[in-house]
Amino acid sequence: MTQTPTHPQAHAQITIPAKHPMVTILGSSDSLLRVIEKAFPSADIHVRGNVISAVGDATEVALIQRLFDEMMLVLRTGQSMTEDAVERSIAMLRANGSANGNGANGDGHRETPAEVLTQNILSSRGRTIRPKTLNQKRYVDAIDKHTIVFGIGPAGTGKTYLAMAKAVQALQSKQVTRIILTRPAVEAGERLGFLPGTLYEKIDPYLRPLYDALHDMLDPDSIPRLMAAGTIEVAPLAYMRGRSQPLFTNVLTPDGWRPIGDLQVGDLVIGSNGEPTPVLGVYPQGEKDIYRVSAQDGSWTLCCGEHLWTVRTRDDKRRDKPWRVLETQEMIGNLRAGHARRFELPMLTAPVSFPEREVPMDPYALGLLLGDGCLTGSTTPSFATEDAELAQALEAALPGVSVRHKGGPDYVLNRVKSPGDVMTLENPVTGMLRELDLVGTRSHSKFVPNDYLYNTAEVRLAVLQGLLDSDGGPVTQNDRTCRIQYSTASIVLRDDVIALVQSLGGVAYTRRRRAEGREQGTALAAHRYDSHVVDIRLPEGIEPFRLPRKRDTYHAAGGGGRPMRFIDSIEPAGREEAVCIQVAAEDSLYVTQDYLLTHNTLNDAFIILDEAQNTSAEQMKMFLTRLGFDSKIVITGDITQVDLPGGTKSGLRQVQDILDGVEDVHFSRLTSQDVVRHKLVGRIVDAYEQYDSRQDQNGRGGRNGK
Repeated sequence: MTQTPTHPQAHAQITIPAKHPMVTILGSSDSLLRVIEKAFPSADIHVRGNVISAVGDATEVALIQRLFDEMMLVLRTGQSMTEDAVERSIAMLRANGSANGNGANGDGHRETPAEVLTQNILSSRGRTIRPKTLNQKRYVDAIDKHTIVFGIGPAGTGKTYLAMAKAVQALQSKQVTRIILTRPAVEAGERLGFLPGTLYEKIDPYLRPLYDALHDMLDPDSIPRLMAAGTIEVAPLAYMRGRSQPLFTNVLTPDGWRPIGDLQVGDLVIGSNGEPTPVLGVYPQGEKDIYRVSAQDGSWTLCCGEHLWTVRTRDDKRRDKPWRVLETQEMIGNLRAGHARRFELPMLTAPVSFPEREVPMDPYALGLLLGDGCLTGSTTPSFATEDAELAQALEAALPGVSVRHKGGPDYVLNRVKSPGDVMTLENPVTGMLRELDLVGTRSHSKFVPNDYLYNTAEVRLAVLQGLLDSDGGPVTQNDRTCRIQYSTASIVLRDDVIALVQSLGGVAYTRRRRAEGREQGTALAAHRYDSHVVDIRLPEGIEPFRLPRKRDTYHAAGGGGRPMRFIDSIEPAGREEAVCIQVAAEDSLYVTQDYLLTHNTLNDAFIILDEAQNTSAEQMKMFLTRLGFDSKIVITGDITQVDLPGGTKSGLRQVQDILDGVEDVHFSRLTSQDVVRHKLVGRIVDAYEQYDSRQDQNGRGGRNGK
C-alpha cells in the first residue's frame, strides 16, 4: 500500500508589541487577516489577544511569520498597511523565497517588503510617492545608479509616474536645473494638421498625462512659472531636436570657418576651451523661424527660437550661481535689467588651437609691415616709425634684409648682398609679400593672410603684437583695466584684427571716423579714406605689446582683465532651412560666427521620454545622442502597444539589441504583477499575453507543418 507523503508541519507564534494596536495589523473588521488567510489556505491562523499563531506547512508558516515581521517594520515608520500592500508583500516574499533566485537584485541583495514599501521618493500635497512592488523599487534604484534607464512594461505599472517623481526630486534637491518631458505625438501617425486650433492646442491632449503627473507632485500655481522660466519643459519629441542654425551659418573648425550645413558626423569643430571636438550628430530641421542674436560688441549669429544659449545674469554672478541654459525665445523681451544688459555670454577659456602652418615671413614682422610698411611693389619695401626699437626688431626678424635708416621716421628694407650676387635678384621681403599676395596692397586694402589668421596662438598673437606696436596703443582709464585702441584705413584688416582678438579670447568694438572734415595731423595731404578704430580688451595673461613704452604703460594701467559679452538684441530674421548638431565637448559648447559660443545639447537636465515605443529608430538615436553632461534620461514604453505606421520599426524594440550590455545603460522590465491600477488591469494584461503566446505557437506550428 502506497502512503501519501506528508509535508512537515510547523507551529509559530507571533507576539505583537503593545504599541501596535491589533487593528493596524489585522485591519478594520479583520480585512487584512482575511487577505492573509486567503493567500495561505493550507495554514490555520488564530488570534488571541496580541498573539497570532499559525500552524501548517513549514514553508508556509515561515512565510506567514516573515510577513507579520515585515508588516510591523512598515508600521514602525508611521505608514499604515492596506489590503493592496499586504498582497504585494506576500508576492515579494514568495519571489524572494523562490529557488531560482529571482528575488535578488543585481548586487545579490534580496529586497524585503518593508524596504520596498517604505522607500519614499517624494512627499507632496499631503501624499507620499513610493514604489509599491519589487520591480518598481529596482526601477527606482536603477534611476539613481545609471545615467540612462529604460522602463519597459505594460500600462499601469507606474513607469512614467515614478520617473516623474524622481525628476521632481532631482530638481528640488538641485541635482539638475531643469526637467524636460517629451512624448512622440505628431510622430505617432496622427494627422494633426487637420485638427482645429493652434499647434500647442493640437498636441496638448498627447502631453496631458505628463501635465497631470506634474500637478500631482508640485504646487499647481508654481508650474506655469517654472515652465515660463524654462525650468520645466513639456514638448513633443519633434521639438527636442529643433535647436538649430541656418545651413549657411559659419562654425569654426581647425581648418577655419565652415557652413554648419556642410558638417558631418566625425568632423571637428572648436569648443569653448579652444580645442577641437568631434561632431556626434547632425540633424536636419527643415525650414525654421530664424532670429539674429547680437552682442554688445557687434558680434552676431543666426539661430532658431528653440536654440540654446548658456548665459548668466549679474545676480547669478554675485550669488555665485551656475550658468543657466535658455532658449532664444525665452530671452526675447527680457534683455534688460534697468539700463543694463541682462544676459552675459561665456567667452573662450583659452585661445583657439589651430594646427601649425608654415609661413614665409616672421609673424611679428608681418604685423609691423601691415601697420607701417609700404608694400606697393613699385619701389623697395620701406617702413616708417618713430621707434628705433621697431626697426631693429624688424631687421632681426627678416634674415637677409638690412633695415637702413633714410632720415626722420623712414627706413628702407634692402637685400643684404653677398659676393657674386647679380642686380636682378628679388628683394627677399618683396618675394615673401608676393607669396602672401600682399604686393600692391595699400593702406586701405591690406589684410592678414589666412595662413596667419588660422595658425597657432603664438603666430596669431605675434601678428597682433606687430599691428598694435605699429598702429595701436594702450588707453588708460581710472578704476578700469586697460583697453587697447587700434586704427586702420582697411576694412578687411579691421575685420582681421577683430578676428585675431576674438580667437585669443578677447572682445573688440569698432567705429568709423569719416575722412571728410577730419582734422589734419602732421600729414600734408588730406585724408583720403575713412579710418576704422577698434577698441580691444584682451584676457589677463595675453601680452598685446612688445614695444617697451607701450607695454610698460599697459601694465601700469592694470593690464588685461576679463573681457565680457552680453546679448544686446534678438530680432526676427525670416525663415531658413536649418540644421542641428551635437558635439562631444564636456560643456556642449561650440564656436559659431564671430567666435560666439553656443550649444544645443541638454546639460544638467532630467529628461523623460514617454511612450517610447512610438519612436522610430532614427528618432531614438537622435534623442539619446542629445544627452548632455550631468543629465539623466529615463525612457518608458510598452513594446506591445506600438502605434507607428506600418513598416516603421519601433526604436524602443531596436535599442534593446543595440545598447544591451553598454555601461551605464540599464533596462528595467515590469510585468502585470507590477500594475498598480485596478486589479482587473493586471488580469487583462495577463490575458492578452497568454493570447499572444497562443497565437505565436499556432503560427509557428502552421509554418512548420508546411
